[in-house]
Amino acid sequence: MEPLAELKHKLTVITGLADDGARPHGDGAGDHARALAAFLTGAHPKKTDGVDIRNGISVDQVAVSQVGDRTRLPSLELGCDLAGKIGDSGYSSVYSSTMAWRSATQPLPKEVNPKLVFERLFASSLDGDGKQRDARRRSILDFIREDSKDLARKLSTADVRKLDEYFSAVRDVELRIDRAATLPPAATPDYPVPAGIPDSYEEHIRLMCDLMVLAFQTDVTRICTFVLANEFSNRPYPFIDVPDGHHDLSHHGNNEDKLAAVRKINTFHTTQLAYLMQKLDAVREGDGTLLDHSMIAYGSGNSDGDRHNHDDLPILLAGSGCGTITPGRHIRLGKETPLSNLWLSMLNRMDVDVAKLGDSSGELSGLQHGA
Repeated sequence: MEPLAELKHKLTVITGLADDGARPHGDGAGDHARALAAFLTGAHPKKTDGVDIRNGISVDQVAVSQVGDRTRLPSLELGCDLAGKIGDSGYSSVYSSTMAWRSATQPLPKEVNPKLVFERLFASSLDGDGKQRDARRRSILDFIREDSKDLARKLSTADVRKLDEYFSAVRDVELRIDRAATLPPAATPDYPVPAGIPDSYEEHIRLMCDLMVLAFQTDVTRICTFVLANEFSNRPYPFIDVPDGHHDLSHHGNNEDKLAAVRKINTFHTTQLAYLMQKLDAVREGDGTLLDHSMIAYGSGNSDGDRHNHDDLPILLAGSGCGTITPGRHIRLGKETPLSNLWLSMLNRMDVDVAKLGDSSGELSGLQHGA
């Protein structure tokens, strides 16, 4: 956490949180897939390597359901790894590469190309003719709907459900177009359009952080998820003198050399969090900064990669949530406090009225002095 030292007064360290949905519950191996799938949902994903996937609604999409219509984009899903192709011990690869879920059966893929993210955020202002662009999109959507009218009669029950989910996604695009027509276009920021995915992992992360800050600053969206690396990622880190793969090193067996390498990787990642916090804190907004008016949660659904345990998770919370969080502290919670309690507390600070999320048991106490 040393890279975060200069910003510790705007950071809350939370220990004691657990993600019970990531545990086996009779399903055996598969902790990596469950860790990411359950992280924002608090649900136990169905063990399947086929199309019959089932999880829960993630906290970001619960927020979208009530406040997503206030911005041009309801939410933004970012990542640095493409969707995985290899599952985990009988779990579909979808679980180990997807964190955001619109519904129990509808994962939201993340975008990893900074150029495409920039175009999605500021397409109407780049294009110069948003009405023509939207007309073309509507024409495509109408063609898709017309072309598939008879398809449902030829499909199995499971495939009909998948088709319904597909058309829900189509409807979401239509609603986005309608919303864009009622909101003023976002001004193109003074920021160079990214060329694509850079070779440097650090540059990739920082481009995505820049785009997240721009999205919040221009109020294109207020909700974002960012997967730094898929579960099972065995990316090497030679640029910080760690040539071995991350996943292999995480199975350290208390080997001091492996533990030291994992510490270097963790420090690299918290350095990127510090970069994001600094960018947010540099944007003046009203009586504070963009960071003061944000809630940025950082963490993992695995506590120790060697033990595959899901208790006492490493969770940091940056920002003040417009004064509803008192940062600069370490909050020690009782063992087995549901991670979903944190998500519920964040939702309530957005005036999203939700009584329960996943395995939540109530709001966290102590996030704000006197609360």
